[in-house]
Amino acid sequence: MHSSLFRTALVLGLLSAIGPFSIDMYLPALPAIAGDLGVTETQVQLTITLYFLAFGVSQFLWGPMADAYGRKLPLVLGIGLFAIGSVGCALAPTLGWLVAARFVQGIGGAAVGVVPRAIIRDRYTGIEATRLMALVMLVIAVSPMLAPLAGSVVLAFGGWRVIFGVLVGVAAMSLLITLFALPETLARKDRVPVNLRSMGAGCRVLLSDPVFMGLTFVGAFGFGSFFVFIATASFVYTEHYGLTPTGFSIAFAVNALGFFAASQIAAPMGQRFGIVPVMRLALIGFAAAAFVLLAATWAGWGTLPVLMAGLFVANAFLGLVMPATFVMALEEHGDIAGLASSLGGTLQMVTGGLLVTALGPFFDGTPLPMVTAIALCAALALGIGLAVLRRMPAPALAGE
Repeated sequence: MHSSLFRTALVLGLLSAIGPFSIDMYLPALPAIAGDLGVTETQVQLTITLYFLAFGVSQFLWGPMADAYGRKLPLVLGIGLFAIGSVGCALAPTLGWLVAARFVQGIGGAAVGVVPRAIIRDRYTGIEATRLMALVMLVIAVSPMLAPLAGSVVLAFGGWRVIFGVLVGVAAMSLLITLFALPETLARKDRVPVNLRSMGAGCRVLLSDPVFMGLTFVGAFGFGSFFVFIATASFVYTEHYGLTPTGFSIAFAVNALGFFAASQIAAPMGQRFGIVPVMRLALIGFAAAAFVLLAATWAGWGTLPVLMAGLFVANAFLGLVMPATFVMALEEHGDIAGLASSLGGTLQMVTGGLLVTALGPFFDGTPLPMVTAIALCAALALGIGLAVLRRMPAPALAGE
């Protein structure tokens, strides 16, 4: 493997991990936060929902800024905001304060969500870009496997506020990486000034592109299933199945492992068999696994091993889909990659946040509402995916 590709993947992966790390690390603490602040489980889930919404909507700011001022400046500003939000979370005396600070965190974290995808598009396309995206996801995979465990350790010895103190340190490390290890990939001659006319024109192009929109919403409902799991899993695993925070962290890591392990073979399979056939098969597998799990849960067979196995298989199929959706959605829009990345990210994160909000009234601490929502996401991703894949151009069909 080319050393520059690996180095780029490592740097971008470490930066991109800020967003999921800020969620995964404090998941074991959600019941403790609810108890400490005297609020319900549904209310404390607002700290996740508002983070998702802020993360999603503010990508629409960072993407155009990255097209106008280069890739590094938005990263520096975003990481700074993330650090400020983390300090606010650590000091939060009430749920309202915590939700507001998480909102600020989400605004800052969005920069490291959208800009790395534009950087990938600056330097690579096609199979190489898919391979790089998969490598970035491999680095990000450390987050769902280690962050909850780290959070449970911190929770045991220092309380939930210390978790956000650790995130301040993560932000500081990320700032150093951005300043000293990340080159600027957008030349001055290629920068697009920020103005409403250019943004409007770019959005019209993107919103009228059925391939871009279709792939974006395949990713939206794919990630939406993950968001539902993130928002509800700590309560389901600790209260319904009786796991400790550490036990929940291990179970969460196992469920996430399928996604990230499969993402590493997405590029080789796409190169050998064609990206579109692989995506089609993976979407069918994702939906099939989700509905088998739903049927088992409805039938009363939803034991912890069954739930973990079903989620592992479903997420493994999803891991074959997500890297390609990111890359293929931007493939024809290299001249507005920042705007395309931000619009796609906004639509995906807002969709995820709305799904979590819609689930709230139905959540009862059992796995059935969670599994039902995941199956719904899988069905929507499959339906949209099968429609859009028929419109893919010949190079994608050939796996080039």
